Amino acid sequence: MRKGYQGTGPGAITPDGCAVELYSRLPIGAEPEIIAAAVPPRAHILELGCGVGRMTHPLVERGFTVTAVDESAEMTDRVLGARTVCSPIEELELGERFDVVLLASFLVHAGDAEVRRGLLRTCLRHLAPGGVVLIQREGEDYHSDVPRERVDPAGFTVRIAPDEPLGDGVHRVRCEYTFPDAEWTQTFVSRPMTRQQFEDALAEAGLQVDRYLTEDRVWVRAVAAPGASPS
Repeated sequence: MRKGYQGTGPGAITPDGCAVELYSRLPIGAEPEIIAAAVPPRAHILELGCGVGRMTHPLVERGFTVTAVDESAEMTDRVLGARTVCSPIEELELGERFDVVLLASFLVHAGDAEVRRGLLRTCLRHLAPGGVVLIQREGEDYHSDVPRERVDPAGFTVRIAPDEPLGDGVHRVRCEYTFPDAEWTQTFVSRPMTRQQFEDALAEAGLQVDRYLTEDRVWVRAVAAPGASPS
């Protein structure tokens, strides 16, 4: 397990506390439409942190070629229709460039700032000239609107417990998922960032915001900054 991460419930648990069986059950929302509207048709996408393929599969169905990366083999074993790579994202070295690099699931908020830097360096390192990086960041009330609870139309309940500040701007977050036949929890560490802090983190990695894709500024399209060099 990564430091500060934990998961409970039936089935395999990944190093960041995700339960494979849980993510195989969770529905996908509007994310594939947001992505498809922001990139060229039939683009080659490098998806970082693909999990069981919840976004991979609808993207493949829309005609995109996807290379799906996750550090958990139990996750990538469930991905269909895409090339898969099992590797920690911050260590990825494919020696290839892609039209689109996708960093979703709030991974940019990694509690360890050096891990975040590694994630963003990976994005730039694999970005083709003229390509774009799509990033999903936390909502601006993600850490203040707690505790909160949502009953999904699919028949399960998600609860987010109050944050536990750990110091140095890092919070511990606990999520609970209750289904009629099973329960899972995931505990992880997150570094909240204001819009300016997020944009500064991109700049440090040689990236810059092209535009925010959603009104809540959760989805972002970024590009390589002028003169940025992959490392």
